[in-house]
Amino acid sequence: MRQIALDTETTGLTCHDGHKIIEIGCVEIINRQITSNIYNTHINPKRKIDIEAKKITGLTEDFLKDKPVFSQIAHDFYNFLKGADQIIVHNANFDINFINNEFKLMNFEITNLRKIFNILDTLEYARKIHPGKSNSLNSLCKRYNVYNKHRMKHTAIIDANLLAKVYLKMTSTQLKVETNDEHVETDYLINNIKTYMFRAKSNEMQKHIKYIKKMQHE
Repeated sequence: MRQIALDTETTGLTCHDGHKIIEIGCVEIINRQITSNIYNTHINPKRKIDIEAKKITGLTEDFLKDKPVFSQIAHDFYNFLKGADQIIVHNANFDINFINNEFKLMNFEITNLRKIFNILDTLEYARKIHPGKSNSLNSLCKRYNVYNKHRMKHTAIIDANLLAKVYLKMTSTQLKVETNDEHVETDYLINNIKTYMFRAKSNEMQKHIKYIKKMQHE
């Protein structure tokens, strides 16, 4: 079973207003084990970044000016996703809409990830098993005892790694989650599709690989 935890950072809140992706982070999970195979890249959006997005991500136009545009990384990114049995995203509509929009703008061979991949939205899943609770990624990290003190800014590769860890704890078979005022028991249910392993290279991978390995053992 090959799954990919995915996160993006963007110049603003909606692609319908012309906002673009500025970072993509993907972490591979094989048979419920996080691997060292990641995809991470920063992207030049060729536009201004909203002030709030700068505060959240710490990314600036100056930092991104020498980075590739989306069309230059699209094939490597898609090749990394190929063969995944499931893509795991927190608040999937946000990230998937942005990715689909980027593909459409460059007339890529595919324009809708939902037609190709099984997308699991962990925000929707968390809301079902923790109704009435805060289900942000930070809240889930706290609830499932996932270390996230290094999350000073919203960084796609760090958030994808945290999401992978939260997902594995949240979907453990017959997992009993103890919170301040509740016991929640959940079953791990997932479609079994033929597994295909694809190890892709990223121009940012070597930069992050040691850090990700370190996080996996925290």
